[in-house]
Order: sequence, then C-alpha cells, then structure tokens
Amino acid sequence: MTKNNNKSKHLASISLAIMGTGFIATIPFQDSLFGRFLQGGFEAGLVGGLADWFAVTALFRHPLGIPIPHTALLPKNRQRITNGIVNMLENDWLTKESIRAKIKNMNFTEKALNIAEEKIQTEVFQTAITSILVHSVQELNVEKLSPFVEKELKSKLETVDTLKVLQAAVEQVTTREYEVKALDFALNELAVWASKDSTKFQLGTMAIEYIENMKMDGFMQIALRSFSNFINEEKLGSLLQTFILRNVRGLQEKDNRNRQMVIQQIQSELTKTQNLEKLSGELNGWKQQFIEDWQPANQITDILKQFKERLLLFIQAPEFFGDFVLPAIQKLLSNTKADSERMAKMEDWVQKQIANLVEKNHSVIGKLVRENLDKLDDATITQMVENNVGKDLQWIRVNGALCGFLIGLVLVGVKSFF
Repeated sequence: MTKNNNKSKHLASISLAIMGTGFIATIPFQDSLFGRFLQGGFEAGLVGGLADWFAVTALFRHPLGIPIPHTALLPKNRQRITNGIVNMLENDWLTKESIRAKIKNMNFTEKALNIAEEKIQTEVFQTAITSILVHSVQELNVEKLSPFVEKELKSKLETVDTLKVLQAAVEQVTTREYEVKALDFALNELAVWASKDSTKFQLGTMAIEYIENMKMDGFMQIALRSFSNFINEEKLGSLLQTFILRNVRGLQEKDNRNRQMVIQQIQSELTKTQNLEKLSGELNGWKQQFIEDWQPANQITDILKQFKERLLLFIQAPEFFGDFVLPAIQKLLSNTKADSERMAKMEDWVQKQIANLVEKNHSVIGKLVRENLDKLDDATITQMVENNVGKDLQWIRVNGALCGFLIGLVLVGVKSFF
C-alpha cells in the first residue's frame, strides 16, 4: 500500500512539474496562436494542480508548514473524527440489532458439538483429560473426607428400621423354606448323634442315675428299685436310643403329621409380631450402642487411601481413556445431538447468554476503538489515513492538472474565437 501511494505521489508531482515546465517553456511562443493555446492549457493545468495539491495537503497538514486557516483538518478535528467513527460503528455498522440478527443465524450448540467430536479423538485432548483426572484424584484429601464418610455411615445405620429388616428376613426365610431346611439339618445331626454307641451308653447312664435319685414313697419306691435291678445302662440306653431314632425318622418324613405341626409352630413363632417387635427392640439397643462405640475413622482412611491408589493406577492405564472415557463422551455427544428438544433448549440458552453479553457490552466496541485511536499520535494517524486513501487523493491532483490543462485549452480557444 505504501509503495503504491509513493508511486501516486511521484505521478502527481510529475504532472505538476510538467504543467509548470510547459507554462515556462511556452512563454517565448505566446505570440503565436499555437503557443497561446499551449500556454493557456499549461497555465490552467498548473493552477488546477496547485489548487488540488493545496486541498489534499490541507487535509493532513499545513501546506509548506504555513499555519493557514482551515488547513491540517485531520489533526485539528481528530476528536470529531474519532467520535464519528465510534458513532458509525455503534449505530450503523455494528448495532445491537445487527449483531443479534447475525447470531440468530449461527447454531453455536451444533458447531460446538461437532468441534468436540473432532477434538476428543486427538492425543492432546486425551492427554489433557487424563491429566485433569489424575490431578483431581491426587488432590483428594482422604483425611478430610474420612470424617464425612463416617458421619454418613452412622447416619445411615441410625435410619435402619430393624423391624422391617426382621420382617424382610422372616419373609425370605419362609419363602425359601429355610425353616424347613434348618429343621432337616437339626434332625440329621440329631440322628447322627443318637445312632452312636457312646450316645446309647450315655443315655443309659443318665437314665439309671435319674431313676436311682428319684425319691418316692412306699410301693413306688420298691418298684423303682426292682426296675433298676432288672435293667442295666446298656438296655435302657438302647431303649432310649431306639425311641429317639424312631421319632427323628418320623419327623424326617415329608408327610409326617408331627413334622407338619413342628413346621407350623416354627412358622407361627417366626411371624408373630410380638416376637418380632421384642427382638427389634433388642436389636435397636444393640445397634445404638454399636454406633456410639464404633470409631471407624482410621479404617475408612486406610480404605480410601487404597481406593485412591488403585484409582490412580486405573486412570493412568493406557487403555483407560479409549475403553471408558472416550466411549462415554461419544455416547453423550451422540445422544445430545439426537435429542432435538435438548439441542433446541441448549441453543436457546446459548443465544440468550450471547444476547445478554451483547446487550451489556455493546459499548465496549466503541470504547475499544476509541482507546486504540487515542493511543496513536497525530503523525501516526495521518500516516495511516494517507497510506489507505492517499493513492486516490494523489490521483485527484493528477486529474486536477489534466482537467485544468484541457479546460485551459478550451478557454483559450473560446477567447481566440471571440
């Protein structure tokens, strides 16, 4: 731009020099008709060129450094020009309405999601996300978190309704027939125990001792002694063993009446509200005492430290981002783009935020332009304007000289004719 402007200046100066040289050169020939024509043209061209030079120069500085009134217009009217530029930007070119209208035609949400879909595939993004996650975990203070976890655990324990827990447990027991399985287990163990020889001898010994220690009067006492002399430990133990095994086997039979009665009694005792409430009260007391005595802070801290270390190793693993983070982000972006209603709401929110930003900060455009213009001195602004529009202004000088030359020829012709 500066190079072209310099060429235009040289051309304008050359045109002015030609007019001046031509005027001087034709003075000796002014007595001839052709000489008068040329001198009149060069004279008018010189006047036109000088007049336009004065006009163009007066825009930027005092011609020849002489402070002629109404010259150096740009430096003198700098503030007015600045105000005009700012006013034109704010009220004509970059108005709030024009910015809002332009913004409405732009779908920021869709563009942002498209950019996000591209960027999440890059190594830079993956490294950044991993670094953020690692830093976040490293900054996690488990010692400060431990009391909070302890408080939450105790709070949750206090809210546990033991009666509901018992009722749920009983329901599961009866539904899955655990009481029947428990009875069968007890009967099996009892049968194994009762079938042993040592059990038979133990039962016989206990029975004989019991009979000998019984205190009865008269005939009954004599009968007991006779019975004890008639039978020994082995025989009595065998009788008791047979009795127990017979009844146990009977209870093990599915259709045994006594078995059904035992099971019904067990179920009845399990489902009695009175029993459950009593047990619930005891459990509540134990639970409250446990909560008061329980001090799990150290254990929680150790668990959190171990979890933190494992989490860091998990995040830093090479496959972590590709296997977990990337699919999750891609799914989120895909679901968001597929949900037109959500996209519309997001775009509406973004548009409102930008509109509010424009409303609150529209004057910043003018302030920014004003601040940048105020930073420049008069010489710099003059040079900037000359570099941008000086070429056209220099052509005004050239055109002024040429037009003056042609008009001079016409005027001399008219003058000679009359």
